[in-house]
Amino acid sequence: MNDLPAPPSPSLVVIGVSAGGFDALRRLLGGLPADFPLPVLIVQHLRAGSVALAETLQRFCAIRLKEADEGEPLAPATVYFAPADYHLLVERDSTLALSVDPPVRYARPAVDVLFESAADAFGPGVVGVVLTGANDDGSRGLRRIKAAGGTAIVQDPADAEAAQMPASALAAGAVDHVLPLADIAALLCTLAGCAAPQGSVP
Repeated sequence: MNDLPAPPSPSLVVIGVSAGGFDALRRLLGGLPADFPLPVLIVQHLRAGSVALAETLQRFCAIRLKEADEGEPLAPATVYFAPADYHLLVERDSTLALSVDPPVRYARPAVDVLFESAADAFGPGVVGVVLTGANDDGSRGLRRIKAAGGTAIVQDPADAEAAQMPASALAAGAVDHVLPLADIAALLCTLAGCAAPQGSVP
């Protein structure tokens, strides 16, 4: 008889991505259904004045995409993007916060800032995903997510347009899943208890 407690159900997904991110996000988010039951928070490294990714990517995706607003409550089936030049954080009351604190690892928004705030707020309910990128942002935050009991997913560096960010995340500590990009959306759907849509973006 197995007396081990069941792992907690995920509460939210946080994703960090940098160089090569547009195509990676187009494919990953295109593989999520419109009714994906969790909120998804994304930091893509952007310079001030960059075009909002949510608007550009929406035509490829069934799930709702938007730029995050200060104090906004989290909602399921919604993807929130950090605005250019603002750190994105999630609070314990399930609201979003934006910060103009100094860059972290030369980045604002920074993946580590989002991941660490999510781990502190939601503990084992966080699913963290590190995708393609040309620096080491996200490795410290993913380690914090694992330490809090969350789930860590990393794109296979051999599959990434820029391998440094996923490779750094792998080198930083325990990771639950290392997958090619094409398989990550299906895993997120499995963890969230929903079916992946047919005809996902190739």
